[in-house]
Amino acid sequence: MTAALPSLVFVRRVDGLRHRFERVGERDGRPAYRRTDGAVWCVWSHAEGWHCAIAGDIVTAHPLDGRADGPEPPATVWRSFKDDRSYLYDLRVLPAPDA
Repeated sequence: MTAALPSLVFVRRVDGLRHRFERVGERDGRPAYRRTDGAVWCVWSHAEGWHCAIAGDIVTAHPLDGRADGPEPPATVWRSFKDDRSYLYDLRVLPAPDA
């Protein structure tokens, strides 16, 4: 297994808004990432695969192409949803600081 990614960024397609996530330990045996400006997590679970969630494990985003079960969150298009809003984001992997 390869080393876990240190950082991710979700870039909203409609306006370029960026949300950065840093690795913070593990959950369910896979890396867990927390958004740097809040309590949003990008994690994997047996029930949901890779997803983003807020407090109370409320799912707020999934990869657009469906369930993802790889060792890392897929660098692909994700759809967020909260209340009546939904956005498309591109997940991008950020290089390690010493790369």
